[in-house]
Amino acid sequence: MADYEHVGLENLSPADRSQHSTRRVGRGPGSGRGKTSGRGHKGQRARSGGAKEIGTWFEGGQMPLYRRVPKRGFTNPNRVENQVVNVRELALVDGTDIGPAELEARGLIASSSRRVKILGIGDVERSLTVRAHAFSASARQKIEAAGGRVEVLD
Repeated sequence: MADYEHVGLENLSPADRSQHSTRRVGRGPGSGRGKTSGRGHKGQRARSGGAKEIGTWFEGGQMPLYRRVPKRGFTNPNRVENQVVNVRELALVDGTDIGPAELEARGLIASSSRRVKILGIGDVERSLTVRAHAFSASARQKIEAAGGRVEVLD
């Protein structure tokens, strides 16, 4: 039999000096926290339940920042976000058939399950079949000029 006691949840105890007794406020001037009990004098925060009623945005009645600063623009709920790859980066992928899985394997996109758009920066040296969700006009033109094909995924 081993010399140590079984270690389990029933035998756990807090580390030494890690637990402190609760602070007793309002117990006279000698305690250092008598009279106002560390709450200061008067005001909403001195009352019971007062501090939790104030939101973090509240500025004491002053016109709050979120109302002083003008609002501009909006977030388009129908925005379509693409992962972009330029045609010059297609040369880094081996093979002639390139799709999202091959681009992800080469580290050119983060995820093959998200949309991919091919952009036209750079040149294409070889004939490629490229599958993506979207192509810029210049990318499509450069791939087809090199003798390749573009396939639009849905």
